[in-house]
Amino acid sequence: MVRFPLSLSLLLSASLVLAQPAPKSKSPAAKSPKSAQPLSLNSLIPTDPAVKVGKLPNGLTYYIRKNAEPKNRAELRLVIRAGSVLENDNQQGLAHFMEHMEFNGTKNFPKNELVNFLQSSGVRFGADLNAYTGFDETVYQLPVPTDSANVFRQAFQILEDWAHNATIDPAEVDKERGVILEERRLGRGAGQRMRDQYFPILLNNSQYSKRLPIGTEQVLTTFKTETLRQFYQDWYRPDLMAVIAVGDFDTKEVEAIIREKFGRIPMVKNPKPRITYDIPSHKDTKVAIVTDPEQPNTVVQVIYKRPEIKEKTLNDLRESIKRGLFNTMLGNRIQELTQRADPPFLGGYSNYSDFLGNLDAFTSIAVAKEGNVEKAIRAILDENARVKQFGFTATELERAKQEFLTSVEQAYSERNKTRSVNYVNEYVQNFTDQEPYTSIDFYYNFLKQVQGGIKLDEVNALVDLFIHNDNRAVIVMAPEKDKAKLPTVEQILSYVDDAGKGLTAYEDKMLNTPLLAKLPTGSPVVSEKKIKDIGVTEWTLKNGVRVVLKPTDFKNDQILFSASSFGGTSLYDLKDFMSARFSSTLVSMGGTGDYNQIQLGKFLSGKQVSVYPYVGELSEGLNGSAAPKDLETALQLLYSYFTQPRKDADVIKGFLSNQRSALQNQISTPTPQRVFQDTVQVTLGANNPRRQPLKPEDLDKIDLDRALQVYEERFANGGDFTFYFVGNFTEAQLKPLVEKYLGGLPSTGKEEKFKDLGIRIPSGQISKTVYKGLDPKATVQLVYSGDMTWSPDNTVQLDALAEVLEIKLIEKLREEESGVYGVGANAAYSKYPAPRYTFRISFGCAPENLEKLIAKTQELINDLKQKGALPADIAKFKAETRRETEVQLKDNQFWLGYLQSQYYNGDAPDEVLHENEQLAKVTVESTKAAANQYFGSNLIRLVLMPEKK
Repeated sequence: MVRFPLSLSLLLSASLVLAQPAPKSKSPAAKSPKSAQPLSLNSLIPTDPAVKVGKLPNGLTYYIRKNAEPKNRAELRLVIRAGSVLENDNQQGLAHFMEHMEFNGTKNFPKNELVNFLQSSGVRFGADLNAYTGFDETVYQLPVPTDSANVFRQAFQILEDWAHNATIDPAEVDKERGVILEERRLGRGAGQRMRDQYFPILLNNSQYSKRLPIGTEQVLTTFKTETLRQFYQDWYRPDLMAVIAVGDFDTKEVEAIIREKFGRIPMVKNPKPRITYDIPSHKDTKVAIVTDPEQPNTVVQVIYKRPEIKEKTLNDLRESIKRGLFNTMLGNRIQELTQRADPPFLGGYSNYSDFLGNLDAFTSIAVAKEGNVEKAIRAILDENARVKQFGFTATELERAKQEFLTSVEQAYSERNKTRSVNYVNEYVQNFTDQEPYTSIDFYYNFLKQVQGGIKLDEVNALVDLFIHNDNRAVIVMAPEKDKAKLPTVEQILSYVDDAGKGLTAYEDKMLNTPLLAKLPTGSPVVSEKKIKDIGVTEWTLKNGVRVVLKPTDFKNDQILFSASSFGGTSLYDLKDFMSARFSSTLVSMGGTGDYNQIQLGKFLSGKQVSVYPYVGELSEGLNGSAAPKDLETALQLLYSYFTQPRKDADVIKGFLSNQRSALQNQISTPTPQRVFQDTVQVTLGANNPRRQPLKPEDLDKIDLDRALQVYEERFANGGDFTFYFVGNFTEAQLKPLVEKYLGGLPSTGKEEKFKDLGIRIPSGQISKTVYKGLDPKATVQLVYSGDMTWSPDNTVQLDALAEVLEIKLIEKLREEESGVYGVGANAAYSKYPAPRYTFRISFGCAPENLEKLIAKTQELINDLKQKGALPADIAKFKAETRRETEVQLKDNQFWLGYLQSQYYNGDAPDEVLHENEQLAKVTVESTKAAANQYFGSNLIRLVLMPEKK
C-alpha cells in the first residue's frame, strides 16, 4: 500500500476534507497525575516511562509497552527508515514493490504460507495484516493474539523474516508485477495527471517530486530481480530498523524474544549512507494552474512552506499547544462562512501542520463555487488576513482552551482503557521523524500548568510566522472545460497579495440562555426486564418509551446512545419525498430551540456531547454520545431536538446553494466512477424515482416548511421510540435522567410501521456496461440477490460464503493471475422491508483482462456450488470471526449497534452468545448448499470501461 503524509494527502486529493485537526495529544500512560512541580521550559520533553526502549548491538531499536486493551492482543510493527525517496533512477517503485514481496515468500514462510498461517490464527489479510510505503519509511503492521504462545512467538519470526529473510524469488517477482501495475492503475485519473504537473512546482524539483512511491510503469515492467534485491540489501538493515510491540504480554519475555531473533541479524559492513533529502526553499511564489477533463470542481490551494518545527523542549510543547489553539479558532471561523445565505465557497480550511521532508506548511484550501476562483481564494485568504489585522477574541481563545483541555482530560481519564493501536504510531513517528512521545499524566499536568498562561497576543502573533511572501506556492486544479475562464498567474498573485482589504473585525456572537427554557414533566419507569446473560436491562416508561441499557466498564468517559422508530420517508408520497429526505438535515442546520447552529456549537464547546437526528427510509431516530459528566446536557439536547426543532432560512439557503453548485459540477464534469455508481444505483433500484441520483433540480422540490412538518411528525410520538444506552453509567444514575427527559417526551399512544414501497433489485440476468474515462482501467460489480428466510443460521452462512469466496478470489485473481490489486466479496442482508440478501463481488482490472477474470470468478463460484468450501478456508473464517468477536464484546460501539439491530429486527438480544453454535453449522456441505441457494439466477453484471476511441 502506498501512503502519503496527511497534509500532502490532502493536496493530492481533488476533494476536500473539512475536519479540523486537533492539537496533537501525546500517548496516554497508566499513571496518576502528580502534584504540579515548577517547570523549566528549557527542559527536554520527558519520554513516557511506560515504554521500554532499547538498541541492540547491531543498531536495531525496539519499543516495548505492556497494555491490556484489548485483552490477549498485541500490535506489532516493523519500521524501516527507508522509502521511495532513497531509490535510484532504475529503482523507482521498488521500495513499495519490496513491501509486497515480503508477503510472497520468506525463509520460514515460503510463498503465501505467511498469509495462510495468520489467517488460520484469526488475522485478516488487508483489514488487520497490512503494510505501507511512504517517501521516507516503510511500515509493516501485524496485530496478533497473545493467548497462543505459538502464534505470538511465530509473529516475531514473521517480523524477523521481513527484516532480513525475504526470498525475492524471480518467479514471484514476475507474478507480483501485475499486482503492482493494477494498484498503479487504480490510482490513475484526474488527480494523478494533475499531480504529475504540479508536484515538481510545489516540491521545487526536489527528490520528493521525482519519487512517488508507486513508481513508474517503465521500471515496474522491466526491472531485474537483482535490482530489487539490491534495494533490500542496501536499506533493510538493523541500523535503519525498529521493532515496536504494544499489548497484553510480559514485557521481559518480549524483550528476550526481540533480542534473540533480531540480535542475530548481522550488521552491514560499509553501509550505504542514508541521505536526508531537503525541499529547497525559494524566494518567489510558485503558481501552478492545472486542468483535466475529469476534474469535477475547482480547488484552490495556497501553501506557505516553512522549516519544520522539531519539538524537543517543554517550550516547544507549549508552542505546539498555541498552534493547536490557532488552528481550532481559525477552523471554526471558516466553518461559519459555509453557514451563510451565500457561502463564498463549497468548503475550505486553513491549517498549520507538518508537510514533507524538512518542511511544515500553513495551508489554505477552498473549493470554488461555480468555478469562481477569485471569490474562493479571496474569501479564504481574507479570513487569514482578518486574524492578521484584528486577531482572535478573548472568548474564542477561552473556548478553544476549554475544548483542548476537555479532549486531553478525556484521554487522561481513559489512560487505563486506551487501545494498543493508539500507541504504536507515536513510536513509529519517534523512530522515523524524532517526534517526541510523553505520557498523558505528564501532558495533562503540563497543559493545566501552562495553558492558562498562554495569552491572546501570543496566539495572534503566530499568523506572522505562518503567512509570508517567500517559499509560497499556489495550486489551482480545475475542469478542462473551464480553462479559458481561469485567471492568469498574474491575476492569482494579485488575489493573494491583495487579500485583506476593507475587512472588519470578527464578532463573536454568543447566546447565554438555557437550552430548555422549561424543564419537562417526566414520567416514571413502570416495568423492568433483566437479560442477565448479556447484562442488559429493559425499561418501559409510563409514556410508552422503551429503554434498553447496557452498563459497561469498557471506557471510563464514554456513554453512547441511539433511538429508533419505524416510519421514515416511506410514509410520504413522492411529491414530498425530497422534503422528507432532507428534513433532519435541514432541521439540524437550524440548530434547536433559541440556538442557531453556530451558537449551539459555541454552547457545547468544551462539553463531550453530540446528538444527531436522522430520518431514513424505514425509520427515524438519532445517534449520540456523551461523557458521564455531560450526560444531562446530552439528554436536554435530545429532548430539544424532539420538541424544539428550529428552521434557519438563511443557513438553509446557503446549504442548498452549495449543494446545487456541487451537483452541477458533478453533472457538467462527471467522473467515470460517478457515472458508474449512478448506473449501479439506478439499476439496483429498479429505476425507482426514489433511487435516482440527486440532481440540482431535485433541490427545488424541497419545501422548508414541509420538511419541518415532516420532521415534527416523525418525532411527535416519543412513546413509539426505543432508546439504547451503552457505556459507563449505573442504572441508579441514569434512571432519574431517563424519567425526566425521555419520560417527558410527548406520546400519542400509537404504534407506527413503515410502508413497503416494493423497491427490489430486479430479478433475472441483466448486463450493463458504461463507457467513461480516459484511463485504460475497468471496474466490475457482479451482484446476486434474492429473497431469503431470516434466521441467524442463514446470515452466518452468508457471511461464511463471502469470506471463503474472497479468500479464493484473492488466491486466483491476484496471486495466480496477477490481474487485480484488490477484490471483494461482500454479503449484505436485511429483514425489512422484506427479508432479502445482496451478494456483491467487485474488482478493478485492465480492460483486456476483464472477461477472463469474470470467467475465473464464475469458475470459483461453480466450484463452490459443486464441492463446497475447503475445510482450511472454513477454519480461517471461523478463526477470524471468533477473534473479531472477542474484541467486539468489549467495545461499546459494537454493543450499541448490535442491540439496536436485534431489537429493530425482533431478534433475540443474546444471540451473540450463541455464535459458536452457529459457526459449528458452517461445514463443507453447508457452504455448498449456501452457494447453490444464494448464487442463483438473479445476476446483475455491471462494468465500467474506458471511452471508446
